[in-house]
Amino acid sequence: MPDAQRDIHVYPTTPALLEATAQHLLDHARLAIAARNSFTIALAGGSTPKGLYAMLAALPFRSQLDWTKVRFFWGDERHVPPDHADSNYRMAHEALLSRVPVSMAHVHRVPSELPDAQTAADRYEAVLREQFDVAEPDIPRFDFILLGMGPDGHTASLFPGTRAVQATSRLVAAPWVEKFQTSRITFTPVLLNHARQVTFLICGHAKAETLHAVLEGPFQPDVLPAQIIGPRDGTLTWFVDLEASGALTFLQQ
Repeated sequence: MPDAQRDIHVYPTTPALLEATAQHLLDHARLAIAARNSFTIALAGGSTPKGLYAMLAALPFRSQLDWTKVRFFWGDERHVPPDHADSNYRMAHEALLSRVPVSMAHVHRVPSELPDAQTAADRYEAVLREQFDVAEPDIPRFDFILLGMGPDGHTASLFPGTRAVQATSRLVAAPWVEKFQTSRITFTPVLLNHARQVTFLICGHAKAETLHAVLEGPFQPDVLPAQIIGPRDGTLTWFVDLEASGALTFLQQ
């Protein structure tokens, strides 16, 4: 991964990491609202984003944004109903959306309750095109996409060895994830790399060697899908804690 994409911010503790990420998100939100009267964001699942959402829903951050101007989407979703314990939508709703004055007309979840995951992906792609008023072959442009990364190098639901990593036209895919014996619904790199801002939020020593491989190892996105992320006309920022950054040699120079 080129040096230009090594915009990395390291924080000593999880609270410090989440506070800095919350401020970063709010800064981008305010700029977007000032420029376009709305802020389009794709949320991530996972325990670390959940902590971020809870922080955003509490003072002082809750009072620093016009939440009615925020339009919420999801970068990936499990193939479960929205009230399921594993649902990324449910997690975000409980941690954030139910606790701030959002307009529910601006909340666009994945229709993951549909029996067929590919149908859910097709429907969500249609929702994106409708909400952004963008027809093929143009691509919707998010203001902000939040991503995590697994110890295996996956991001969103782009897992190693899945064809969605190399998608060239679809915006939303429904890859079969062999390790979980289920399908997921996920943004593809086509959509992810068209955003104005993509932000990775990574926490814990279990991610350290993978982050080192993603940022400093050979480019092999089929093995490390997080490497495929690189906005073509936007910015990529990494927010990590000290443990997750521990194997990065360029920070030790």
